[in-house]
Amino acid sequence: MKKYLSILSLSLLLLACNSATKNKDAARERVVTVTIEPQRFFLEQLAGDAYTINTLVPPGTSPETYEPSPSVMIEMGKSDIYFRVGELGFEKVWSARLEQNNPDVAIVDCSTGIDLMEGDQHSHDHSDHAGRDHAEGALDPHVWSSPVAMSVFTKNMLEALVKADPGNEPLYRSNYEMLSQRINATDSTIRALLQDASTDAFIIFHPALGYFARDYGLHQYSIEFEGKNPSPSQIRKLVDLARKEKINTVFIQRGFDAKNAKVIAEEIDAELFEIDPMTYKWDEELIKIATILSRH
Repeated sequence: MKKYLSILSLSLLLLACNSATKNKDAARERVVTVTIEPQRFFLEQLAGDAYTINTLVPPGTSPETYEPSPSVMIEMGKSDIYFRVGELGFEKVWSARLEQNNPDVAIVDCSTGIDLMEGDQHSHDHSDHAGRDHAEGALDPHVWSSPVAMSVFTKNMLEALVKADPGNEPLYRSNYEMLSQRINATDSTIRALLQDASTDAFIIFHPALGYFARDYGLHQYSIEFEGKNPSPSQIRKLVDLARKEKINTVFIQRGFDAKNAKVIAEEIDAELFEIDPMTYKWDEELIKIATILSRH
């Protein structure tokens, strides 16, 4: 009898372990996908450990030129939710394919409700403080450079999580309140830093800080011209403009060719700084950018 009891106890133990393993595997299978690393930063603050989060665009890669491989589509198809930024080039095409092939995946446009800017075609003929050239039909996708926009962006993420997983709604809403405080604190820190900045303009290789410029009353001038390296005459125009506006800051993003940025920085006697607007450390990077611009 003792022998049978021992066998029964062992069987129950194995069954419990097997059940626990299955539950663990099921938990691991709760997957969501985002396009870029700053989204992962926000989503981790909101969702905690409730989901595994995949990022489509690898660090150091431009989302404007990124081409997802077919295997990426398979991974996206395993997700409960795909959080797209909104206006990045490949997102619309791939969202349509995902919707067609995997109708069970919820697709969320995180930029819904944000006051989107028109795209920058880099003519260097800027007439406002937003870094815009009013390109016909094209919208600037780089909303994550704006703490103001991120309040709306993260609210869209929150509501999608609540809809997909209503049982965890109190947790998600509590996390959202804490995240909102962090976003507001970032905005306040940037405003304080830029209050006495010596210049209200900067040059950047790729125009990724248009919303940042709009929020804080700055001019953004890009080195790229229509998404390509500038010609010598275009560089000369930018140099003349920079001297006229006394620009002392040139930004180059991680992963981009720094050659033209170095040439322009030397020509106008400005400092060259490498930044990474695509980094996971969203708040730290924006504060770093504001700190650079605030120096005297």
